[in-house]
Amino acid sequence: MPKEEEKFVFIINHESDIPKYQQLVNGINNAIAENILQKGDLLPSVNSICKTNQLSRDTVFKAYTILKEQEIIDSVPNKGYYVSGETKKVLLVLDTFKAYKEVLYHSFVNNLPSNVIVDVQFHHYNIDVFKTIINNGIGKYYKYVVMNFDHKDVAPALSAISNEKLLLIDWNIHSKGTNNYIFQDFGKAFYNALKEAVDLFKRYKSISFIYPAYTNHPKETVEYFKKFCVDFKLKYEIVTDAKKFSIEKGIAYISISDRILGHFLEQCKERNMEPGEDVGFLSYNETPMKKFIYKGISVVSTDFNEIGTKAAAFITHDEVVQCYVPTNLILRESL
Repeated sequence: MPKEEEKFVFIINHESDIPKYQQLVNGINNAIAENILQKGDLLPSVNSICKTNQLSRDTVFKAYTILKEQEIIDSVPNKGYYVSGETKKVLLVLDTFKAYKEVLYHSFVNNLPSNVIVDVQFHHYNIDVFKTIINNGIGKYYKYVVMNFDHKDVAPALSAISNEKLLLIDWNIHSKGTNNYIFQDFGKAFYNALKEAVDLFKRYKSISFIYPAYTNHPKETVEYFKKFCVDFKLKYEIVTDAKKFSIEKGIAYISISDRILGHFLEQCKERNMEPGEDVGFLSYNETPMKKFIYKGISVVSTDFNEIGTKAAAFITHDEVVQCYVPTNLILRESL
């Protein structure tokens, strides 16, 4: 039976773009996730919500109907609505919100049950921001999915989260053998992808790897690029000053930055050079638009959709997860 007291008060923002019924749904879900409301707690009546928040009965009924369909709440005749299920809140910490991270995010969210709320935050490779996000989240979430980065204080910050609740994604750095993880391989897998395109690279007189000094991309990718060129006797250079990027006929370019891709296409147009013929281009990380840009941009990329799907499975199953997602070469007209 539901408890007699009402523990929760709605706060509606009448200026918000979020529909009022959705604000009610979100409010209850968040209150359950934060243990403000617990299973069996009585919710405010439809009439009281209408009166205190200046809402129509249809708006409140719509919110409660959605929550009943999700099996979050239920009702008892002459007693009212009460919490019947549990909402779980998950913290997803990403580095930056780029196009391929959006693929990961949507795959993650779309594969979670309706009673799971995702709080996504970004550290932007700033250790103070990262520590604040982690410290503020300790004890507030059901599980934690974290994209870490190269800084000595990352591991100590994450040590406050128990292994069974923590999932590390993307880059194998500062991880322990006991951690749950879903990683991509920035080294050997990248080398193997390049090997698949060796005949295409041999059409060019040299390969130029654009690796800007400001990047946070793992350096092991550069080392395996060098190994690939040496193994297959290909002339190459590493360009760290992106401001000096200038295309030259007969050169194939590899870039980890989509900003460089934009500069490449601009210069091709200005100098009347044809990608895939006069110059080549291989981009790192697939995005939904790269297949449509110009005649198609060749990419080497892990499957961010799969990372998101596997991360969602970690949330819904109490099992150890330790895996690498393959890195693949997708050839299009630019190489």
